[in-house]
Amino acid sequence: MKLWGGRFRKGENKLMEEFNKSFGFDCVLYKKDIEGSLAHVYMQVQVGLLTEEEGKQITEGLQGILADIESGKLALSGDYEDIHSFVEINLIERIGDVGKKLHTARSRNDQVALDMRLYAREKANDMVGHIASLKETIKEVADNNSVIMPGYTHLQRAQVVTFKHHLMAYYNMFDRDEKRIKNALEILDESPLGCGALAGTTHNIDRNITAQKLGFKKPMDNFMDGVSDRDYLLELMSDFSIIMMHLSRLSEELVLWSSQEFKFIEMDDLFTTGSSIMPQKKNPDGAELIRGKTGRVYGNLFALFTVMKGIPLAYNKDMQEDKEGFFDSVKTLEMCIQIMEGMIGTLKVREDNMKKAVKGGFLNATEVADYLVNKNVPFRDAHSIVGQIVIYCEDHNKAIEELELDELLKFSQVFERDIYDFIDYNNIIEKGIKKNLK
Repeated sequence: MKLWGGRFRKGENKLMEEFNKSFGFDCVLYKKDIEGSLAHVYMQVQVGLLTEEEGKQITEGLQGILADIESGKLALSGDYEDIHSFVEINLIERIGDVGKKLHTARSRNDQVALDMRLYAREKANDMVGHIASLKETIKEVADNNSVIMPGYTHLQRAQVVTFKHHLMAYYNMFDRDEKRIKNALEILDESPLGCGALAGTTHNIDRNITAQKLGFKKPMDNFMDGVSDRDYLLELMSDFSIIMMHLSRLSEELVLWSSQEFKFIEMDDLFTTGSSIMPQKKNPDGAELIRGKTGRVYGNLFALFTVMKGIPLAYNKDMQEDKEGFFDSVKTLEMCIQIMEGMIGTLKVREDNMKKAVKGGFLNATEVADYLVNKNVPFRDAHSIVGQIVIYCEDHNKAIEELELDELLKFSQVFERDIYDFIDYNNIIEKGIKKNLK
């Protein structure tokens, strides 16, 4: 049985029938489809489209379908076009012809628009929770590891920072991500139910009832926009892509830091794998997979951008392509955030190796220049002087702080013994504007 077909003389081509189906992937919307239908039935009763008894029968039928799906008694399988036909056909089989009244004053166009909006709202709220949990773990690990390490630009050692400050940079990134999703939730908080196919309905419905029942702040203003809007999915998928970019950057650092060349951290066995041939290997596969799956989420975003770019108003079947990519992005991102939280929460910081890297990188060179400036040496001159000191240190295999005062005086007569306190790495972290590096 199909929910359409009365005006057709021929049956659907079998290949076309398979091509047209979405039940294989939109079945995940079963709960939202029933939730929307329950609100629609409630409104139908309130405005007189259904009697109280009819509304009760349909409501109980829908609730029974939901309970049977949740318990496993009713499988989400069979030869159905989509989740909407699955629910409606099963309803009619259970309660008879009264079930056919469910669809009065509603189109599949506003029905699917509602289902996706409800699903997106739920998953976006879930994502806010996942990000909040990741942020909490990052902050806890950062607070417990305020040890000095090299800060990098161009992947070259630049200035001394702390592991805490470095990790908290990602906390701030994810904090912005959380705000972006909350903003998207605010924008999508409008109900398309009641927009019909594209121009509403002649039935005397009350869209405010269903909007309120479903927890939306208001119905959508324009019917044509209501059934064809996928901006909220594009915005969320854009937000998901930015989150994946941040996760990928952090993954890259974890890969580098856990390598034998850095040895800044040790990844827990829980989130690493071994080699089938090289027994010494401990591969950071969790981080590498996150880094790789970032492109997958980007691809889903641009696939939907491509679908939407040339579609005239209002609904077109092209929009069926909004689902698989969004579902995939949600599943991928949820898993990546949780894996990242696990990796961060269980990693071990190698403080000794971080300190060695600091001492071997001339990371107090900028502070030497600052010292000279404080002694009234023009900055450009100070910059040149320190450059010469670094060359001298390289030639003599010394760190700047290991130079004797007599050696420093060869480059400038303003050096005094206070230079050593000024360029001490712990003092650098403690001083002035760098207090936030702690």
